[in-house]
Amino acid sequence: MSLLCRPWKLVFTSHEKRPSVLLSQPMRAYLRELAHKLHALSAQHSTNQRAPDDGRETRAVVLIIPRGLTRTSIEKWSDITKHHRPPPAIEDEEEEEVMAPTPTLGCQIAPSYNHEEWPYGSDSSSNDESRRTSVAQEQVEGQQPEIEKAETARDAELSRPAAPTPMQSFQTRASRKVQPQEPVGFWHWSMAGVRLHVLSLWLRTNLILAVAIMAFLCLFWGALFRQAKNIHKLGIIVVDFDGQAPYSNTTPFVGPFVTQAIERLIESGGAPGYTFYKPQDFNNDPLAVRESVYNFDAWAAVVINPNATALIEAAVRQGNSSYDPLGACQITYNSARDQTTSASYIVPSMTVLQKRVVSDFGRAWIPHLLKSNVSIADMNIDSSPQAISPGIEFAVYDLRPFGPPIATPAVSIGLIYLIIISFFSFTFFLPIHLKYLAPKGHPPLIFKQLIAWRYIATVTSYFFLSLVYSLVSLAFLMPMDQPSGSHVWPTQNPNAYGRGTFVVYWMGNWVGMTAFGLASENMAMILGTPWTALWLIFWVISNVATGFYALELAPKFYYWGYAWPMHNIVVLTRSILFDLHPRVGLNFGILFAWCAIGTVLFPVCCYYMRWKTMRAKKNAAAKEEDWHRRMEKEREVPSRLARMTTLGSRKTE
Repeated sequence: MSLLCRPWKLVFTSHEKRPSVLLSQPMRAYLRELAHKLHALSAQHSTNQRAPDDGRETRAVVLIIPRGLTRTSIEKWSDITKHHRPPPAIEDEEEEEVMAPTPTLGCQIAPSYNHEEWPYGSDSSSNDESRRTSVAQEQVEGQQPEIEKAETARDAELSRPAAPTPMQSFQTRASRKVQPQEPVGFWHWSMAGVRLHVLSLWLRTNLILAVAIMAFLCLFWGALFRQAKNIHKLGIIVVDFDGQAPYSNTTPFVGPFVTQAIERLIESGGAPGYTFYKPQDFNNDPLAVRESVYNFDAWAAVVINPNATALIEAAVRQGNSSYDPLGACQITYNSARDQTTSASYIVPSMTVLQKRVVSDFGRAWIPHLLKSNVSIADMNIDSSPQAISPGIEFAVYDLRPFGPPIATPAVSIGLIYLIIISFFSFTFFLPIHLKYLAPKGHPPLIFKQLIAWRYIATVTSYFFLSLVYSLVSLAFLMPMDQPSGSHVWPTQNPNAYGRGTFVVYWMGNWVGMTAFGLASENMAMILGTPWTALWLIFWVISNVATGFYALELAPKFYYWGYAWPMHNIVVLTRSILFDLHPRVGLNFGILFAWCAIGTVLFPVCCYYMRWKTMRAKKNAAAKEEDWHRRMEKEREVPSRLARMTTLGSRKTE
């Protein structure tokens, strides 16, 4: 029988047989109108020959929709079909597989799928396609209401229930692939191939994660591994001013006694790196020694004052009741430089030194007085007993005490969140930026301009997010409006820039977040999922290992940490909040260098991600075919392991 003697059903698809290629709404309406015309032509032809039976099967005519289809091209095709003679009859024996009956006739449009094409794969052809589609939309826009009304009326007239017959319509290869299959058990023979494949992927992923975690965690543990052995790298200055002018006529006793105690402490081991200097190295000025501690030339300093021996002898001989043992020696350190290192190594060592000197001084001081022809009767012990016991003590000066406690997250743990926020901004904002490339009602944006937009939008986002991060410390009353303090006298909670401290603190966080974020953006575009998670682990651990602990105590392998962003952000933040030695220029310079490198690599990584995405898109079909071939081979010729782990027989299937 002739093809025109049967009802027609049009199925529109693309020349690439992908459901993701959809038609616009005006184009769909026009194609429906064309389908109704073809149906009317079919009905007229069947009336002239013979009436179709109710049980006669419905032929499915597949219309291939090429790219850039316009209304003009459809009209030309329609004119050809009007004068085209019907093809010879198609026998039922030649029909192959069938699919489910269609309840209505007319034009069947492919459903809307959520599998959108990757926008980076758009090229010049997508621009031409969008322009052709827009022209077609303008041509049929005025006719759309009439077409929809006509379509509704004809659908209601022509719709009729069809009896399900064994041979209802042709089935395409694509429709056979998407048919749902019945679930089977885990040990079913048809699951052998995918079961072994998933097992191999699971083992490989665990191996990769194990190696990565071992390497990254060893990087953190290694930074703390030899701290006790490297304690000698924490420099402590020792300067003996005792016996200097104008007290040079007195034989020094206090100074040599303290220096000998320090030497014995060094010989016992486990002490910081005490280094002895001459008074001339500091222009005979004890305050210059404190200045060196403020300038990070040393972690601490032990100073024996110039008048130490003269004052204590005068107190013993003359009975000076105002004598203060604390005027003999002084200890200076800076806990705000690193509160952990100071509390763990500097302060304990200074405490041990004080106890040894004070406890041993009395036993050595009285015999010294007796040898100096000073009788007990000449000693005015009643007026100045403190000159005998304890004799001397240490005045302790912490130039910048660490505090308040709310400052802890600002210079340590809180900075980890700065890394995390900058990292996850990539996953939040990338889908938003890529809307410029998806031609949905608009042409795609030029790729170079998209790169510029992404960069500007990303850095601007860091600007506002760093402000929010900085406001958290301010909201919890972190002092940020205090004047700066003296470099040689202790000052409580000073700020480096007074009332402008918050702005500088905010700018430091912004530049730091940009340095963190651009590096993460570039690596995310290069690595892709799921490897970006490993990058985040490495990025956090490497920065924490080199930023939160003194690099002087770490092995030399970790000296690259001086150029890492976290180390410079920590030092910069401490300098701003605690008015420490100003290295702001150096720290900002290193952070700006990270930003510059990230800026240069940003467009390169964008182009690389587009190239990688397009390559994966081209190879997707080959990979899919290879996968099906492997699964088919595993079903036909299963491996020994597959046969051992399979329940049931293939013959019963």
